[in-house]
Amino acid sequence: MADLGTSFAGIKSPNPFWLASAPPTDKEYNVVRAFKAGWGGVVWKTLGLDPPIVNTCSRYGAHHLNDMRMVGFNNIELITDRPLEVNLREIKAVKKAWPGRAIVVSLMVPCEEKSWIDILKRVDETEADGIELNFGCPHGMSERGMGSAVGQVPEYVEMVARWCKTHTRMPVLVKLTPNVTSILGPARAAKKGGADAVALINTINSITSVDLDAMAPTPTVDGKGTHGGYCGPAVKPIALHMVAEIARDGLCAGIPISGIGGIANWRDAAEFMALGAGTVQVCTAAMHHGFRIVDDMIAGLNNWMDGKGYREIGDVVGKAVPNVTDWQYLNMNYKTLASIDQDSCIQCGLCHIACEDTSHQAIAATRRDGKRHYEVIDAECVGCNLCMHVCPVQGCITMVEVDTGKPYRNWTTHPNNPMSKQ
Repeated sequence: MADLGTSFAGIKSPNPFWLASAPPTDKEYNVVRAFKAGWGGVVWKTLGLDPPIVNTCSRYGAHHLNDMRMVGFNNIELITDRPLEVNLREIKAVKKAWPGRAIVVSLMVPCEEKSWIDILKRVDETEADGIELNFGCPHGMSERGMGSAVGQVPEYVEMVARWCKTHTRMPVLVKLTPNVTSILGPARAAKKGGADAVALINTINSITSVDLDAMAPTPTVDGKGTHGGYCGPAVKPIALHMVAEIARDGLCAGIPISGIGGIANWRDAAEFMALGAGTVQVCTAAMHHGFRIVDDMIAGLNNWMDGKGYREIGDVVGKAVPNVTDWQYLNMNYKTLASIDQDSCIQCGLCHIACEDTSHQAIAATRRDGKRHYEVIDAECVGCNLCMHVCPVQGCITMVEVDTGKPYRNWTTHPNNPMSKQ
């Protein structure tokens, strides 16, 4: 079988599946259960300095889609509300009992060097494997000048990363906020400050729903609501884009990436790895289904790697990055046409309705032997893929490449481009 062992920024773990800093990693009991289930590592829920945090009730909201629960998940929970000394004692005990698993400690303190020196010294004594600087939390803590309030200012990211590299023996991961115009500014700042790795994405600022009886956002606290952090499967495409942007950026070259955002199965993990992530962190899926989901993640990734001939995680990491480009470099002469497999078609008509009402009127609706029949009109099809995506039958509609006989040509040299030299 493929070797799933990882060495990420010098932190070793038996597999790349880590639990993200969140409620599942808030105490010794949870973390031990996670390690027994097979997780390769955890990022302990964010520690801060006393006085202790006070959380609200309630604190979670969710976006459901038809029969799918928790497609998106929202929280207004803050960093750990447990005493710092209790967390430090438990971290040390778990690391001693599980020396082969990765334990990274998430940290958030005021943006003052003295505060960082104080907490780093205390975390060092736990013998944890690394620290993760929480520069991403978009609610509660950001109003106090921490979390995303730091992560949105590259100069602060660089400054704090440099402080931490100066005052700790441990590898320093910087957790980035997605609530920025471009992820590259903070990522470059983290590297410039000496960070050993970056982790992304943290949660996205959001209001998931409105209670139309209470007329307040959810989760509702005594009749009021606020913005919170959005995560879960719905944020995966955003996270993949940001991971890829860092992986292909010359100024971020070589910095390890821990991918976070909507990872729920082995395929999600493999996609993050293909775009440059050396480890992946999971939260919402574990909160939804429990720690044992890691069994399928490990088995699925192993089987896929074996089938593809990949022997170790490093063979996968970044494999797709060379194929990520900017729009203007795509081949304008590449062409595909939709094709409907009539044997698997269930005559639902969704492809025709979508194309007729909102696209290019390229699917004809007729009747044959008293039954509905749908056929692609090649002359009208522009290969947009919409019909394939709305079709409820997997593989019924495929996009078939057409040989145009024309060479590769992108927009930078296309005659319709007014900036083209040709």
